[in-house]
Amino acid sequence: MTGFDGARGREQQVTGLLWTVMLGEKVAIDATAVFAPADAEGTVRRIQIGSGARVGAYALICGGARIGENAQVEEHTIVGKPEKGYAVGEFYPGTGAYTQIGAGVVVRAGAVIYAGVQAGPETVIGHHTLLRSFVTVGEDTQLGHSLTVERAARIGDGVRCSPGSHITSSCVLADRVFLGAGVRTVNDRELIWHEVGREPDLVPPRFERGSKVGSGSVVLAGVIIGENALVGAGSVVTRDVPAGATAYGVPARVRDRHGVRRRITHEKAALP
Repeated sequence: MTGFDGARGREQQVTGLLWTVMLGEKVAIDATAVFAPADAEGTVRRIQIGSGARVGAYALICGGARIGENAQVEEHTIVGKPEKGYAVGEFYPGTGAYTQIGAGVVVRAGAVIYAGVQAGPETVIGHHTLLRSFVTVGEDTQLGHSLTVERAARIGDGVRCSPGSHITSSCVLADRVFLGAGVRTVNDRELIWHEVGREPDLVPPRFERGSKVGSGSVVLAGVIIGENALVGAGSVVTRDVPAGATAYGVPARVRDRHGVRRRITHEKAALP
C-alpha cells in the first residue's frame, strides 16, 4: 500500500489527477489502483476518499465515488461503475452518478458496486458481491459473499443476507431482516423478456422488519413477509405470510408450533 498524508494528497491532485481525486489524511492506496473519473459520455465527477481509508491492489474507483473515513476497499473491487446496456425496456448509456461508501464500510475483494449505490456506515459487502445501480444499504448491515442485489433494491439497518442469494430489482428488506443462504426473490409474474408490444408488470416482494427466511427458499412476486415472521428453509412462498407467523413447505403454508396448518384470513398489505 502507498500512504498519503494531507499535503501529499493535495500534491497528487495537482500533478497527477488534475483535481479529480480528493484525498483525506493518512489514506493508503495501492500503486496498482486505478481512478476513472469520466463516464461513457465524458462527464467527469470528482472522487473523494476520506481520512484513514484504504484502497487495495487493482481496485477500480470510478467518477463520483465517495469513500468514507476508515473505509476499506479491498483488492480487485470496482466502485461506482456506470450502468451501460439494456434492462427491462430501458437502455442505460453509461452515465455515472454519485456513489457513497460510508465510514467504516468494508468492501471485500472482488465486489462490484455500480454507480448510485449508497452503503451506510459500518456495513460489510462480501467477496464477489454485486450491487447494481441505485441500491441503498443501511448501517451495520452484512451482505455475504456472491450476492446479487438488483437495481434500486432497498436494504435497511442491521440486515443479514447470507451468501449466494439473489435480491430482485426494487425489493425492500426492512431493518433487522435475516435471509439464509441461497434465497431467491422474483418480481416478474409472467417472465416477459424482449416480447414485442409487452412490458412486464414488476411487483417485487417485501420483507418487513425482523422477518427471517431460511436457506434455499424462493419468494415470488408481490409477496409480503410480515414483521417478525419466519419462513422455513426450502420453502416456495406464493402468498403473504402474516406478521409473527411461521410458514414452510412447497407451497409454504402458515402452521402452528406443532407443524399443523392453520387458516389465517388477512388483508394483503399494500406495497408503498
